[in-house]
Amino acid sequence: MSKQIQVSGLDAYYGGHKAIEDVSMTIEPRSITAFIGPSGCGKSTFLRTLNRMHEVIPGARVEGKVLLDGEDLYAPTVEPVSVRRMIGMVFQRPNPFPTMSIYENVAAGLRLNGRVSKSEMDGVVEESLKGANLWNEVKDRLSKPGAGLSGGQQQRLCIARAIAVKPQVLLMDEPCSALDPISTLAIEDLMAKLKDDYTIVIVTHNMQQAARVSDRTAFFNLAEQGKPGKVIEMDETSRMFTNPSEKATEDYITGRFG
Repeated sequence: MSKQIQVSGLDAYYGGHKAIEDVSMTIEPRSITAFIGPSGCGKSTFLRTLNRMHEVIPGARVEGKVLLDGEDLYAPTVEPVSVRRMIGMVFQRPNPFPTMSIYENVAAGLRLNGRVSKSEMDGVVEESLKGANLWNEVKDRLSKPGAGLSGGQQQRLCIARAIAVKPQVLLMDEPCSALDPISTLAIEDLMAKLKDDYTIVIVTHNMQQAARVSDRTAFFNLAEQGKPGKVIEMDETSRMFTNPSEKATEDYITGRFG
């Protein structure tokens, strides 16, 4: 069951530097939300606050609230590891575990979560690879290294690994920036299918991609260099790309800056 995320008054810091300021938004379940904006305006930082990956960096911290269906993910009683299990992440560059087979890459998260029978594991690996639209390409070579796949296949393997542990939310940080156009299209098609079951949040520099895949878009920007990033505008993607309410949004989308 995918879940709604509500963020209110969120600031994120790296040591004494405030990277983003006063971000508030609602991310709807079973939809794709895209974050766009120039480099360095805090999109990826904000994405990582949603599953508490931000605080992995020494000196990094967050103020404000992130609620997953009403549960405060930063409450003192909440374990960061359990948050990351519920909110999976796919990174910019495909990062399969290099010494592991295709099968073991998908099974890795399940093994961390406790004992699972061989038949159950087989079922989850097959289901996850099918969910990532990769099963037919790899079913006869599951014991081969995951790192031996093409870039686009590796990224789909990482998506299979992320969904194997049954998260409710999938975060994707520029998941296609290292891929060729055909692989990019495969990932975009996959996102459209996955949103039936997951809440998906994507950071992208590709305006066409945001327009193609997302239901809602948030535009991040800096007031000036050295200042924290902020959300300038958030709306239905179709409206943002045809009739944005802020001039800065229009300038960015039409390529006048950024």
